Amino acid sequence: MPPRRQAAAATGVPPVSYGFAVPEFLRIATAAVALALAAFGFFTAWRGRPPVRAHLYGVAVLELFVLALVITTVVSWARGHRVHEPATLGGYLFAFLIVPPAGVGLARMEPTRWGSLIIGVAGLVEAVLVLRLQQLWSGSA
Repeated sequence: MPPRRQAAAATGVPPVSYGFAVPEFLRIATAAVALALAAFGFFTAWRGRPPVRAHLYGVAVLELFVLALVITTVVSWARGHRVHEPATLGGYLFAFLIVPPAGVGLARMEPTRWGSLIIGVAGLVEAVLVLRLQQLWSGSA
């Protein structure tokens, strides 16, 4: 038995588990989808085109990945994984869930090239939030 577990067993206090609570492939896939959506939105805005249905499909796919990542994070958190700043994690998870639908709502209110830019920025924000969540779990935030 590792020394950490022996000490925990001797005192009756369970060990605190730090580290990544979300599988690496899910973090990478979510960031990749977010960056692809950002590139698509920026390219469409650069061409001077409004958002199209494909943008909405891209945001829907991103939101599915976001939901999977948030659910995995919450389950891991409930199972005993600890984070150094739980309030910050909660705020990031809330923002992580809200940004894609908010981006779609704003883009639909602005049916010009700027709507496509809004979708691109939403994808970029999601990619940054994946990185920040990873930093929070690793304790390097």
